[in-house]
Amino acid sequence: MINVQGIEMVYQRYRSWVVSEKEPERKAVTADGQPNQEPENDRRTEMATSMTEKKMPEPRNGVDTPKLFATINAVGAQPELAKFQFRATNTWQEGTHSRSRIQSFYGAGGEQMHEKEFIYDGDHPAVLVGGDRGPTPVEVMLHALASCLTAGIGNIAAARGVTLHEVESTVEGDIDLQGILGLSDKVRNGYQGIRVNFKIKGDAPAEKLEQIVEQSRNRSAVYDVLTNGVPITITVNAG
Repeated sequence: MINVQGIEMVYQRYRSWVVSEKEPERKAVTADGQPNQEPENDRRTEMATSMTEKKMPEPRNGVDTPKLFATINAVGAQPELAKFQFRATNTWQEGTHSRSRIQSFYGAGGEQMHEKEFIYDGDHPAVLVGGDRGPTPVEVMLHALASCLTAGIGNIAAARGVTLHEVESTVEGDIDLQGILGLSDKVRNGYQGIRVNFKIKGDAPAEKLEQIVEQSRNRSAVYDVLTNGVPITITVNAG
């Protein structure tokens, strides 16, 4: 089993990269052929001063940027760390109302736990004969897409040294219920189209901010699932 502390260890090594560089070779003699009498402490002080000019990336936008880079390096060195499995347990309450619980997941080489259990209710609105005790599942999907894209924007902006001032998105999905109501075989059950509109402000030109959003789209897991699909297996234990 992979030690989950590996990422933290790489992070600590990353933080000390400045002082871990190979020390310049000390010349035995000076340019005029005389023995090099340069004090050891003076050489080390000069080297340390020079290396402090290489600044570590700073935390930004609430993102621990050094730890982000260290995590990427750790996963690059040990691809097994990238294997994750997320889970949700759902229980029917009544009618169209159900409740999901999320706490445990697998990742970074072992079983992990969120700091607390997250509980989400799903339901249909009254107009769709529900109790409206939670958003509809397709609305939760819109939230998942928006939050995934926004998380990526925060990370990517921090990695590129951009401070964000505001990020807001509106997500809309069009759906024709004739499909799920069984009224038409020609109408798909899911969304026919989804639109995401971002309003973003930061200390970078508009073009760079747009590139950050685009890169987030390129790396979004939820966007990938929605646009490329994923195999889904359903098993039933009836009794």
